[in-house]
Amino acid sequence: MGVVSFLKESVFSEEYAARRGLLQSVDPRIKVLAFLILLTVALFLKNIATLCVLYLLCIILALVSKISLGFFLKRSSVFFPLYSLFIALPALFSAFSPGEPLVTFGVGGIKFIITRQGLDAASLFVTRVATSVSFVILLNLTTRQTALLRALRTFGIPQIFVMTLGMCYRYIFLFVEIIEHTYIAIKSRVGGNLHYKKGQRIVAWKIANLWERSQQLNEEVYSAMLSRGYAGEPKVLE
Repeated sequence: MGVVSFLKESVFSEEYAARRGLLQSVDPRIKVLAFLILLTVALFLKNIATLCVLYLLCIILALVSKISLGFFLKRSSVFFPLYSLFIALPALFSAFSPGEPLVTFGVGGIKFIITRQGLDAASLFVTRVATSVSFVILLNLTTRQTALLRALRTFGIPQIFVMTLGMCYRYIFLFVEIIEHTYIAIKSRVGGNLHYKKGQRIVAWKIANLWERSQQLNEEVYSAMLSRGYAGEPKVLE
């Protein structure tokens, strides 16, 4: 339930896009282009100090866009940078990054050496990921999804990809809601003492049921779109 709550807060934060902040007042097409340039710069930078300046710029933009600093940092500086840290861990050691030894220790008779070159490479990678992810999250928080998808069409992204993204975004919320309701329904009927084999059967049945409901929903949504004049390009009213 905690994961479901976190997902709903992270993905569906349209209230931030509706606030009267700096980035919210900028045309989505200009924002997409500007953030694409910033991401490209972050990907090619090889200086940690410069990347930190870019990260600081991202935080300042979040503040002037009336986004809570705690909310922003929790979503941009926890999961993805930590995940990248685990990826970068092997680069710390001399087996992958030969160079000047910094720390030497042994585990189970095996000697491990952390090198300065490895530490620099891992730090650069984690900082780059943290900066890039922060810019992407900031763009998402300060732009309505419909406006963001429409901006992608301006840059020539094929319509089928944009429409699929839009429908997936809406379906995630429905999917999360179904999981939440299913969990509450099961717990209200069986309580906390449930044998794992019975739990597996319930989960398998719910997966099959959700698949069937998804197929039915797919046909109903498409029929509803056709009945409202859909002819290949979705029209969105502000």
